[in-house]
Amino acid sequence: MRLTKFGHACVRIERDDTVVVIDPGAFTEPEAVLGADAVLITHEHFDHFTEAQLRAAVEANPGLRIWANRAVAAQLDGIGARVAVVGEGDAFDVDGLPVTVHGEWHAVIHPDIPRVKNIGFLLDGTLFHPGDALTLPPHPVETLLLPIGAPWTKVSELIDYVREFKPVRAVSVHEAVLSEIGQTVHGRQLGPEGPGTGAEFVRLAAGESLDLG
Repeated sequence: MRLTKFGHACVRIERDDTVVVIDPGAFTEPEAVLGADAVLITHEHFDHFTEAQLRAAVEANPGLRIWANRAVAAQLDGIGARVAVVGEGDAFDVDGLPVTVHGEWHAVIHPDIPRVKNIGFLLDGTLFHPGDALTLPPHPVETLLLPIGAPWTKVSELIDYVREFKPVRAVSVHEAVLSEIGQTVHGRQLGPEGPGTGAEFVRLAAGESLDLG
């Protein structure tokens, strides 16, 4: 698989001739979804999902399919069978690429702020995008997409999450709310200069790719 980082929480996954894009939101370049076979949406927040952008992508690409939770699917009314509702424990296949769904709730931002539903996607049993939560899949995986900057994140919790998750590598996502200096500071804590997570910490620039083997 080949992983390409796009703005904020969005990544593009390519395996053979299959292209899957996860969470192309308001901070994501529109070209992220060009030629994609599927778009997976973890939850309804604008930095992960924008209705207008996704409707435009569907209109431009008649073969594009979408998997998301019920709240997101409700905002895509009219697209019909091209949108599939999924939740915790579900499994589906994108042109031979197996995907399983894990998690149910967005992380707590503040007790006074209502929580929304959030699902994570595990692709081919090896790469996990948790959305906005610190969800653990049923077994350790090679690559964790780690949300490093959000109103709900705390570096100490991220370190403990990676330690418990036990991936080979943690790839930084969800960083648009951090300055360049802030990303560097977080990276040091999550990388070899920090207390240690047991995983390689990888930070990709927008448009940069990583071959996962």
